[in-house]
Amino acid sequence: MNVLQEDSKQDEYMSMFNGKRLALARKRSKYTGKRLAEIAGITPVTLSKIERNIHKAPEAETIDKLAKALGYPKDFFYLDDADELTAEAASFRSFTKLTARDRDAALAAGYIAFEISDWVSERFNLPEPDIIDLSSENNPELAAKSLRIYWGLGEAPIPNLINLLEAKGVRVFSLSENTKSVDAFSCWRNETPYIFLNTFKTAERSRFDAAHELGHLVMHQHGGPNELRSIKEQHDPRATEKEADQFASAFLMPKDDLKARLPFIKSIDTLIKAKERWRVSAMALAYRMHELSLLTDWQYRSACIELDRRGYRNNEPDGIEREYSTVWQKVFEQLWAERKTRDNIANDLYLPVKEIDALVFGLIGNALPKNRSQTSKKSSKLRVVHG
Repeated sequence: MNVLQEDSKQDEYMSMFNGKRLALARKRSKYTGKRLAEIAGITPVTLSKIERNIHKAPEAETIDKLAKALGYPKDFFYLDDADELTAEAASFRSFTKLTARDRDAALAAGYIAFEISDWVSERFNLPEPDIIDLSSENNPELAAKSLRIYWGLGEAPIPNLINLLEAKGVRVFSLSENTKSVDAFSCWRNETPYIFLNTFKTAERSRFDAAHELGHLVMHQHGGPNELRSIKEQHDPRATEKEADQFASAFLMPKDDLKARLPFIKSIDTLIKAKERWRVSAMALAYRMHELSLLTDWQYRSACIELDRRGYRNNEPDGIEREYSTVWQKVFEQLWAERKTRDNIANDLYLPVKEIDALVFGLIGNALPKNRSQTSKKSSKLRVVHG
């Protein structure tokens, strides 16, 4: 190939630059257009034109600067458009506290998670979704009971909610947003449910968030197969948030089990000890008991005041161990067994290692775990897809 042919091929490659991918990486990094342009040493107008694909093919030097500023591999910007995840299709809990920048960063994480999920699904047979549609059920208490019956859970506490969700085909990802304004969110994509959990929260609150999002998935069909949100939510989003909270409370703390095990409390210490059974926060347990009339209004107010005094309003002293994904752990164990390193995985996905790690509960680990050879052989393995 002569020099002219090489130049022509390079020009053709440069013309394939996808501005939407650039905008996605910028939002994920929480940069404004002005700030990214400043870091990359280009004008905001130029950056805007590149993102909107109305600029002539950006020069190689400009692409290098943008990739370096964002910490993304250059090949990421030459991929096709990512599947769109809009704010309308996702359930965000903090309506008043959520800034546009935090919202866009979380949605961008969703785009990236979709691509990780697709990459893994091509290589492993993941559990198929097994979630019933309870959108016609107006009572969250009955919806939670119906799903427990469908899944054969009875009244027993749920030892590990993330493991249960993954076994039922929910794709669970983590969000390392370092902010409480993004609690969690969920969505449907190609008839597959997704839940994103902010690991900045306590383990108990993250577990409740997961149950809350499960409530949205079964009762409100966020961005469901028809990509339409429920009419109820369009008119009163706060009402559906309350319903999801009620669903989560009933799902994690079944009424009959709670009444049988904790018909009354002698002291706050009794309540704090009892919360270990259902693996919920002390505040959530107090609220549930009040909801079921096991605490009077006065007792509930007194309990909240005392729990606040002891530091249980925003934290959970002596809390439970955080739940992590079993699916992602097994995926990476298998990839490590195939001598895949984290850099190999990142290169295959055209993503920074840090972005993958932030979405899979930090389980991508180092290049090869030190105890790889000692990984339990008794644990079940995902089936690898053979082409």
